[in-house]
Amino acid sequence: MIESGSKNYESNNMNRPKTILILILILLAGNIFFSVKYFVVQKELGQAQAFLETQKTNDKVLEFTKLFIKEVLSAKTEIDFETRLKLENAVRNLGDEEILAQWQKFVDSKTETGAQGEVKNLLEVLLGKIKNR
Repeated sequence: MIESGSKNYESNNMNRPKTILILILILLAGNIFFSVKYFVVQKELGQAQAFLETQKTNDKVLEFTKLFIKEVLSAKTEIDFETRLKLENAVRNLGDEEILAQWQKFVDSKTETGAQGEVKNLLEVLLGKIKNR
């Protein structure tokens, strides 16, 4: 009787390293799986953030373009100081140096013909800034 208990004990001790090895392999496989998933999700998050930033920029550019068309191109009278200030703040809030430079060219135009050319250039720059995703 003692001998059979001893054999069970030895049998359990021999199975224990195999069980521990299997458990370690399962845990290692789980860690690898979750690491890969983590990096995939990180990449997707980066893409989503880039898309969101592009969308925000597009929205700002479109809002400024609408404001510009409404206040400048559709104006029946001379543009007042308050409207010019509103447009100036809106263009600066875009945070785009190319648009701001073209805006300055438009504002600094000396003649009506020159201003019309700069309006065309400004609208081209604004439309060029809108990115498709």
